[in-house]
Amino acid sequence: MELTNGIIKFVASLGLKKNREANGCFVAEGTKCVRDTWGHFNCRMIVATRQWYDQFGHSGHLGKILFASRQQMERMSQFSTAAEVIAVYDIPRLTIDRREVERGLNIVLDNVQDPGNLGTIIRLADWFGIKNIFCTTDTVDVYNHKVVQATMGAISHVKVHYCDIEALMADYEGLPVYGTFLDGENIYKEELRGRGFVIFGNEGKGISPRLAALVSRRLLIPCFAAPGEAPESLNVGMAAAITMSEFRRNSM
Repeated sequence: MELTNGIIKFVASLGLKKNREANGCFVAEGTKCVRDTWGHFNCRMIVATRQWYDQFGHSGHLGKILFASRQQMERMSQFSTAAEVIAVYDIPRLTIDRREVERGLNIVLDNVQDPGNLGTIIRLADWFGIKNIFCTTDTVDVYNHKVVQATMGAISHVKVHYCDIEALMADYEGLPVYGTFLDGENIYKEELRGRGFVIFGNEGKGISPRLAALVSRRLLIPCFAAPGEAPESLNVGMAAAITMSEFRRNSM
């Protein structure tokens, strides 16, 4: 295969969600990101400089690789500093394993907008052995290049589904649904089971009223700052880290 202007424009266009959805593919940029995802997704092509291939290339790349100059990599990259390698992967068709959901802890994200936050939560889920994340359809796209980068390879191990959360909960009626609120029960004093759903809300608005109505156990992450000096709220990624850690600590 030869790198053409058409291919350069195609790879660059995958920075937009509508183009990723239309073509059924996404990009991973940079040596670590590509090495962590390679073998987990079907690769359509890999574009790299010859210097990168001389250092990191292997036989698995043959038949897929297109060589590019640094200037061409800059035209395709979604970042201000272009990497020396970009992989184009097919977006996988995910299925929901009912037994896995019923037996495990599952994360629900309600309109989370920041790509870094979503990437961090996916990385946390991978660390704490959580296999499924369910997102409202207005949550940032998991295949956004900033999300992919922020997962540090965890996107290969955690399944991220976009769906009607109310319909999902109705389908798994009986599983506990947790959420963090300012009027919840102190998370450090609660007995938490390692199964069910945990909802995390939008960065500015928190959990929406329609999903809050589904919560069966309201949790509070208490603030230990002096009165009048407390921050307004926790970053959703930080809240997710504390909450996942408490669930796992309770199940040990």
